[in-house]
Amino acid sequence: ALARPQEGHKSTEILSIGVDIMLALDTSGSMRALDFIEDEKRITRLAVVKGVVSKFIDNRPNDRIGMVVFGEQAYTQCPLTLDQGILQSFLSKLEIGMAGDSTAIGSAIGIAVKRLKDLQSKSKIIILLTDGRNNAGSLPPLQAAQTAKTFGIKIYTIGVGTKGKAPFLVNSIFGQRYVYQQVDIDETTLKKISQVTGGEYFRATDLESLKNIYDQIDVMEKSEVKVIDHSEYKELFSYFLVPGLLFLLLEIGLSNSLLRRIP
Repeated sequence: ALARPQEGHKSTEILSIGVDIMLALDTSGSMRALDFIEDEKRITRLAVVKGVVSKFIDNRPNDRIGMVVFGEQAYTQCPLTLDQGILQSFLSKLEIGMAGDSTAIGSAIGIAVKRLKDLQSKSKIIILLTDGRNNAGSLPPLQAAQTAKTFGIKIYTIGVGTKGKAPFLVNSIFGQRYVYQQVDIDETTLKKISQVTGGEYFRATDLESLKNIYDQIDVMEKSEVKVIDHSEYKELFSYFLVPGLLFLLLEIGLSNSLLRRIP
């Protein structure tokens, strides 16, 4: 009993405070430009984006992530979720032109803001990727950005596409051939969107730069993870105290008995 015997256990609780992220991805017709190279082959902008975004999602297991796609229209492709399998499935289904061939940047921001505005998250961000300029929808991009700022939502903007002219594969009477068109990214507006909301603007002209951009955002917007140790013990000395006292009294009784006086 004097040694204070105890029983119990220790446990460790990992508390993750995630970031809520809406991915706004341009699927307009210009995303079929073949100005990105992977494994020495030309691939479309959208194909590159899907691969890079997929890895970004894999690196954020503790965050709720949703997806908005936009072209002439903008809509939610996947609501905020912790289920990476569902999100990856929706990402894999993205196709060029699925939301129309124009570019409704303001509408995309507006829909993403609606998904985030009422959440009590530590951090709420939108990552908007486009290869063009706003030419569809009724909501101006900077007005949408001001609304995002009101709700404490940060927007990172990414302009994707080579500088100069980009190749497109077209069909002609002579078969398929490349036609080069001028890349027209409204970098001024994209920079203002990020500045208004406290985010940052990036330009991706090739596969490596796009990977680096998402890696940078991944580092800047890390989830907070707390490790809490729990210890729970139950004192057992009371179970040994009563028997110990009985043995002590018995010893005292025997020492004073006639049996102890017998030579």
